[in-house]
Amino acid sequence: MNEKIITELANNLNISIKSIKNTLSLLEDGNTIPFIARYRKEITGNLDEMQIRSIENEYTYQVNLEKRKEEVKRLIDEKGLLTEDIIKAIGNATKLIELEDIYRPFKEKKKTKATEAIKNGLEPLAKIIMSFNVNNIKDIALKYLNENVKSVEDALMGAKYIIAEWISDNASFRSKIRSLTYYNGFLTSKKKKNAQDEYKTYEMYYDFKELIKYIKMYRVLAINRGESENVLSVSIDIDEKIILDYLKSKIIKNTNNLELVNIVNESILDSYKRLIAPSIEREIRSELKEKAEDVAINNFSDNLEKLLMQHPIKEKVILGFDPAYRTGCKLAVLDKTGKLLKIAVIYPHEPKCEYEKSKETVLKLIDEYKIDIIAIGNGTASRESESFIANVIKESKREVEYIIVNEAGASVYSASDLAIKEFPNLHVEERSAISIGRRLADPLSELVKIEPESIGVGLYQHDVNDKKLKTSLNFIVEKVVNQIGVNLNTASPSILKYISGLTKPTIDKIIKFRDTYGAFKNRSELLNKKLLNDKAYEQAIGFLRIQNSDNILDITSIHPESYDITFKLLDYLKIPLSLIGTKEIEKKLENINKQELIKKLNIDQYTLEDIIECLMRPNRDPRDKLPMPILKKDILHLEDLKVGMKLQGTVRNVVDFGAFVDIGIKNDGLIHISKISNNYIKHPSEVLSVGDIIDVYVDDVNLEKQKVSLSLKEVI
Repeated sequence: MNEKIITELANNLNISIKSIKNTLSLLEDGNTIPFIARYRKEITGNLDEMQIRSIENEYTYQVNLEKRKEEVKRLIDEKGLLTEDIIKAIGNATKLIELEDIYRPFKEKKKTKATEAIKNGLEPLAKIIMSFNVNNIKDIALKYLNENVKSVEDALMGAKYIIAEWISDNASFRSKIRSLTYYNGFLTSKKKKNAQDEYKTYEMYYDFKELIKYIKMYRVLAINRGESENVLSVSIDIDEKIILDYLKSKIIKNTNNLELVNIVNESILDSYKRLIAPSIEREIRSELKEKAEDVAINNFSDNLEKLLMQHPIKEKVILGFDPAYRTGCKLAVLDKTGKLLKIAVIYPHEPKCEYEKSKETVLKLIDEYKIDIIAIGNGTASRESESFIANVIKESKREVEYIIVNEAGASVYSASDLAIKEFPNLHVEERSAISIGRRLADPLSELVKIEPESIGVGLYQHDVNDKKLKTSLNFIVEKVVNQIGVNLNTASPSILKYISGLTKPTIDKIIKFRDTYGAFKNRSELLNKKLLNDKAYEQAIGFLRIQNSDNILDITSIHPESYDITFKLLDYLKIPLSLIGTKEIEKKLENINKQELIKKLNIDQYTLEDIIECLMRPNRDPRDKLPMPILKKDILHLEDLKVGMKLQGTVRNVVDFGAFVDIGIKNDGLIHISKISNNYIKHPSEVLSVGDIIDVYVDDVNLEKQKVSLSLKEVI
């Protein structure tokens, strides 16, 4: 391990050197992040998944940077130009861009104006000019005329090209100019002449100008998209005087010889405008894009995590309702376990308008299958279908509620090979109705069937680096799945692929064994039947539950490596196994002396606390602590809203400029960031998360645009 990098990481991440070293050792030994976070807390100092991932990513970046430093030193040394000052500068570089600035002067250059001038013998003349210590430079230039340099003007021009390139290649100059541009420059955009923007998507950027250091990252992505669609022309603008004055102060050593000063000034201007400015603009725009991508990906990841962690609706019979016009609304009745009981199609909307017949079908399904909740997809014809269902359930003999479910990605799943394998005899829309219903029953188990980027809780996901987005979102899904755990005897391959330590071949073995021999009787079968090797078993088994195991601890997240200590704990406290998960064991464990047990059983604090929690709540699900989705019986119309009205809603998406909230009307309402808190906040996610159930106030109603603005602050 690189001690220097570890020390820097400790300072940057505010994590102890010991924790970082131990974490890196665990990762090098092939342990997964979920396993380390859950079962090696005593070694890492209780680091969570995000901290462990940061250590892994940052360490990898710094190691790669160190490798590049050694390579750059070797390349410069091969030219015989490596000095102590260069070695020191390379050692001090903290970013790849700084390192490349240092290496720039030593790179093999393509044919440039400066290389041609050097080839024509003009480098000594350029050095003479930069000495600022001669008179009659034109007389001196005469000595450098040759068949390629016909005149004094040609000689001086060639020398200026060489000086311009020297200036451009100076790492210190480039670093300072990059900083000056970032903190003093503006990102500007203009509408291109004759550009087509039918829906005025980029209207606010037709004549836009904002300081780079203050610009919001979502605006960067919007501007970049407008540029890629040939609607906008984009540039970085800065008062050149700031940069030219800086360069002159660093380069011009003697102002007495105006002729030399003018030549160097012309070189400075040429260097900046032709060589430095375009390069710096590319670098800053690339940096802005990368920052904007990171912000968008982090935002998408946060939203996805909250969506996956939504409270499941357990033990309810659900009617999945996929709305449509011409092709009819598809209905799927699901029992309390999510098993499909019935498929039906109704046509309550245009063009068929079979309203009464459709109503009769739904009422019959409600009565026959004792339906508790109707889950309506939020796609085409959603609000018309909501109005239809709200009227239908008023005539039902049963107490029935409904909810609008985000169906983003449902069509992707419905047409997938996985969906076809699950329901080979159903149409795409029928599978979609099943998916919508199951999203309510168990959001996590259903959403893992869809590629995370298709779930639709981000902003500008099509404008960011696809690989980075997928990596980040897959990490979030893996984190959530392992935090919750899965039932080994019912888990689908879609969810098992996210379990720590499992691979496709091992998952195939598990499914084949389950299909051939029936349910697993205990966790140890995975090892005994050679379905997993020792390492895979160690990494995965704590996240796999067996509800009817012949070992009661298999229903918990206690790792088998801690079974012996768990039995010793129960024996020491004289608690029988039969009390696990009861109120009685809660009372016995709430008041124990943990410090005494740590010494007596030779156990660490984190493992002891986890064991105690599992014994009290063996089937714990962190989602159960979250608020239930809002179920409704009647519909709300935009026309019903009045400024100041208080409503309850569900946060559907959190973005840089605010949050979208489902309050039961056709379009989600927007809470602008300025309406979220009385205190300053950098991002809406500091206050709101996807899935939050919140009270909001109507701030503005725009009937023409069918939009409503909301506020978390009371509107008077």
